[in-house]
Amino acid sequence: GRKRSRREMEAESPVAARLGEPSGKSARKRLELPRDAEPGSPEAVGRCSRLCSRSGAAGAACPALTLCPLPAQEDVAELRHRLQRMKVPGQVPSVPSGTSSDLRSRLERVQQLELRIRQRRAGPAGDSGAAAPAGEAGEKPPAYQRFHSLAQDLSPGLTLPYKFRVLAEMFRSVDTITGMLFNRAETVTFAKVKQGVQDMMRRQFEERHLGQIKAVYPGSYRLRQEKNIPTFGSGKKSDYQLTLEPVLGEEEKVDGRPHLSASRLLERWREFHRNLVNIVREHHRAFLAALSPPMVVPEEKLTRWHPRFNVDEVPDISPAELPRAPQEDRLSTAQEVLSTARGMLSPKMEKALANLALRTAGAGAGEPAPAKAPAPASTSSALRGVSQGLLERIRAKEARRLQALLTRDARQEERAALLARLPAMARVLRSVFVAEKKPALSMELLCARLADSCPELVAPGEMEKHVRLFAELLPDWVGIHALRTDTYVKLDKEKDLGLVTERLNKAAKEAGAL
Repeated sequence: GRKRSRREMEAESPVAARLGEPSGKSARKRLELPRDAEPGSPEAVGRCSRLCSRSGAAGAACPALTLCPLPAQEDVAELRHRLQRMKVPGQVPSVPSGTSSDLRSRLERVQQLELRIRQRRAGPAGDSGAAAPAGEAGEKPPAYQRFHSLAQDLSPGLTLPYKFRVLAEMFRSVDTITGMLFNRAETVTFAKVKQGVQDMMRRQFEERHLGQIKAVYPGSYRLRQEKNIPTFGSGKKSDYQLTLEPVLGEEEKVDGRPHLSASRLLERWREFHRNLVNIVREHHRAFLAALSPPMVVPEEKLTRWHPRFNVDEVPDISPAELPRAPQEDRLSTAQEVLSTARGMLSPKMEKALANLALRTAGAGAGEPAPAKAPAPASTSSALRGVSQGLLERIRAKEARRLQALLTRDARQEERAALLARLPAMARVLRSVFVAEKKPALSMELLCARLADSCPELVAPGEMEKHVRLFAELLPDWVGIHALRTDTYVKLDKEKDLGLVTERLNKAAKEAGAL
């Protein structure tokens, strides 16, 4: 009647019976190996170890030892040796020969791509340092400065380059600020003027610009270096500062002291503008003298620049020298040191300084002067075989046409503009008479119809000038008749329009409009 323990029951039942025969008394699962798992394989050993850990038979004999024998001692040693080899850094298991070449090619390609990326990253940074001095030395101005004269919505005339117009605005700003300070009996320093000009123009103003103003208009200011001038906001006396004083006449005084009035400011600006135009005239005169054949145009008759003269490429104005603050004598060369300290140094030191001075003088004298490269002769292969006399006649005719163009006044310019519109307006004029079905129309009605029909925006008052020019050039086609208080225009509709257009084109070409 005694209840048996689990250990006694396990001892009585053999292991083979438990594994091979089913038993209803025991609820323990049987260990069934898959058919593909052979005894002694690592898979079987692993499953046996998991089963033993679940059954709690730690330290006891594995019930499946007969089916899962442990690996031999030689196999264990070989596994340990392989693990040690894999742990050593730098040792990689051997790769088949077929894949090693492919890996090497891919590795080389990756290295090349990495090298390109590094070069691209280092390129802009490396080039900027080398290109900075070159850009500062000869920086190309932007297009809105190089073609400033072409973009002006003005009638062609003696226009100024962009940099000259900026300099003229700087002079106006300097004169305005100087006049305010001068009329308040305040000392005008360059620091005050610089700050005011930069606030007005939103661009930098340096001493170089003041030197250019002095070069263009020498009698505008009297420049000096003065000392002990109070600075902004403090009573401290400063070192030498550049001061400006406008040059005025004796008659320009208010209450006994000189006064810079608004009318005088306008006169000074006009004088500065005239000086700028004269500078461009000198470059234009040199350009005309270099043409083939050379052209000579009187300065008082010149109304516009030559069509091939690029105004915006006129060289910049060289700034005049400004007064500098007096400096103490400083020794900068070996010769100055030797002449100053002669007799105070040892003979060996004097000899060394004399040799250094001789070497410096010899190096300065031995440097060759930079020679300018000769300009290449301009030869045109398209003109080979053409008679020289014919070329000279064509060039002389072109020179005469350009000279007439450069000396044309405002009235001739207006007439040329009217003549340029007449060929296209002739067809519109005839269409108006055909649509109205009348042989004559009043001037007011005709001008209104022409202003509505022409593609160009022209006022009716300007249309009357065109109609009267039609009557002047083609009296047999257009006639103007004044009857009492009205003026009527009569048109010959039977006239060939092609012949009329041809005559108008010829007149416009003679006037230089086309």
